[in-house]
Amino acid sequence: MKKIIAILSLTVFASITTNAQDKTETTTDFNKWSVDLNAGLSKPTAPFSSNYYAANTNFIHGDLGLRYMFNNKFGLKLDFGLDSFENKSESIEFKGMYYRTSLQGVINLGRIMNFEDWTNTINLQAHTGAGFSFMTNDNFDGNDDMTNFILGLTAQFRLSNRVALNADFTMINNVNQQYTFDGFEDPAVKEDRGFNSTLYNATLGISIYLGKNEKHADWVTNDSKYDALEKRVADLEIMLNDTDKDGVADAFDVEPNTITGIDVDTKGRGIDMNKNGVPDQIEAYIEKMKKDNAPAAQSGTSLEEMINGGYINVYFDFNSSKPTAASYDAINFITNYLKNNPSKSADVYGYADEIGDSEYNKNLSATRANYVKDVITKAGVDANRMTVKPQGEDTSVDAKSTDARKLVRRVTFKLN
Repeated sequence: MKKIIAILSLTVFASITTNAQDKTETTTDFNKWSVDLNAGLSKPTAPFSSNYYAANTNFIHGDLGLRYMFNNKFGLKLDFGLDSFENKSESIEFKGMYYRTSLQGVINLGRIMNFEDWTNTINLQAHTGAGFSFMTNDNFDGNDDMTNFILGLTAQFRLSNRVALNADFTMINNVNQQYTFDGFEDPAVKEDRGFNSTLYNATLGISIYLGKNEKHADWVTNDSKYDALEKRVADLEIMLNDTDKDGVADAFDVEPNTITGIDVDTKGRGIDMNKNGVPDQIEAYIEKMKKDNAPAAQSGTSLEEMINGGYINVYFDFNSSKPTAASYDAINFITNYLKNNPSKSADVYGYADEIGDSEYNKNLSATRANYVKDVITKAGVDANRMTVKPQGEDTSVDAKSTDARKLVRRVTFKLN
């Protein structure tokens, strides 16, 4: 039990700390303050001296709480409590008083578990925290000061937007209690500096909601009207996104993966005057490459020969399986080629540099090739048209050269 209360207390406070300032999916026009007033039964269970027992129904218990809800799920509560207890009829006589104050975190379980789906009048809250307590007793002079840890569960029944009934069950564990509840200084109790005391409360009460708004946070639920509006705005924002940065919103973009920097028409398609499936600017770039490379130009290099010759490559940063931003142009080029040449298939070769373990680099080259294949597949090319062929380390360059290693961290293609 001691471990349970400590773990639950930490869990609740961690949740509140993380989420207290978060915005929820609700309107902000709700009341946040309430006064919680309860009265009921008190039952101390340990420690007691031999032949001393507390009555099972000590009717004098009261507590007053001032609660503030950050939103409709999380809040804080400042709590003051009083307990009066005495002996059973078969016990030696004693009478004691227990006073406490604590700061507690509150979790509105009804909103978290969407009680509003089936009821608008029943709610459930959990609360836990820590504070200061002291006890007095007819059998000793002065006060027995201690620290309390408190954990409870509160059921609520809403009468109106201003008042709710509640029923609460709370367990209190005390630290550093020196006297037994019957009022004697027990050496064993005094030496135990941990959770050495337990007290239970069972109460009925009311919550009075303060503020000018119609509802309190306890009962505020997601407003479907606002949700629908937020969804429409969110959908509109998505429609207006321009993923490929070509100046045409995705909602109207026929080719949402146009290569960066390519001129497009009003539907986001790369301008292709000769209708060969390759944007004119890319084609001009390849023609320039042909002119700059005399052997390739003299042999009448075609687009297929350019791809198979290793002119179209996808590059990666060190130890990364995701392509560099600039390399997506090459992926888009291969994608468009395969789309416009459905009879063609491609081998996808992955490479790594020589830094690191060879087996690791073999796996990395496979991961890179598979990543590129997945991108092309998601763009609409049948995965069966591509075969991944991991090559592991490329040892054709000087492994000591940083610039050289950049060139071999790549994926390249061979058309079939």
